[in-house]
Amino acid sequence: MSADSTKIAVIGAGLIGRAWTIVFARAGHPVALYDANAKALSRSLVLIDGGLADLEAAGLLDEEPAVTRARIAPVVTLAEAAAGAGYVQENIGETLAAKKTLFAELDGLVAPEAILASSTSTIPASLWSADLAGRARCLVAHPINPPHLVPLVELSPAPWTAPDIVTRTRALHEAAGQVPIVVHSEIQGFILNRLQGALLAEAFRLYADGYASTEDIDKTVRDGLGLRWSFMGPFETIDLNAPGGVADYCARYGALYHEMAQTQQARPWDETLVRRIERERRQQLPASEIEARSAWRDRRLMQLVAHKRRAAN
Repeated sequence: MSADSTKIAVIGAGLIGRAWTIVFARAGHPVALYDANAKALSRSLVLIDGGLADLEAAGLLDEEPAVTRARIAPVVTLAEAAAGAGYVQENIGETLAAKKTLFAELDGLVAPEAILASSTSTIPASLWSADLAGRARCLVAHPINPPHLVPLVELSPAPWTAPDIVTRTRALHEAAGQVPIVVHSEIQGFILNRLQGALLAEAFRLYADGYASTEDIDKTVRDGLGLRWSFMGPFETIDLNAPGGVADYCARYGALYHEMAQTQQARPWDETLVRRIERERRQQLPASEIEARSAWRDRRLMQLVAHKRRAAN
């Protein structure tokens, strides 16, 4: 069986799978959505309908939701999802054994030219693809939650992934409106989680040592760093923060940052510390309101995406 380069198979209909389904259907692809749990699959379709309606309300859908929805076909078997697919996006749990089993099955189901990608945020492609006959067409395509609103995708190939697979995957995501980056060699956490981890480690440290409250640390990012970072990265930020550009900035502040880094040793997030942070967070946001606040977050993200689109024109 040959692959249809336009057909996408999304495996796993949870939060990330639903969002990927919207990404690809919104871009005009026919999408076969599969989940081993029939109830999860049925529920995902209701949530996808709600997501498409929200996108339309925010001005982020270029057609009627029903038109996009018509491209999404729920299927009851993995073989049906894989049949003719040019690209497969896997979204099952973060368990190496389960991924090995699933990709071994997919490797025997899809056409030779099809691409097999995982949404994993923790497991390098080399660990689950090493024994596959078609391992050269496997890679990680790690999204940021939720990918239909936050467009970055980290493409992390295994050492044996064919360069053409990376090129084709990058082109597919760019055409779908995502922002793919390439991780040149495998590293734990890829790029985004390592950057996020560095900030989290320092946030936990500053709080643990009594320098600021959780709310004030959040404000520092939300109303400080985050405003710039919503449209610039760290290198462009410092390039614009000194009259002579990045070299000037490094000459002025490089020694200071090196000195600070000496005090930023990693620490475990011990139970006592986590309980303190949990208490402060629950004072700010009761547990019963987390789901509603998450929906608020998504609406704010939609507004930000819409603003960035208008600003780019």
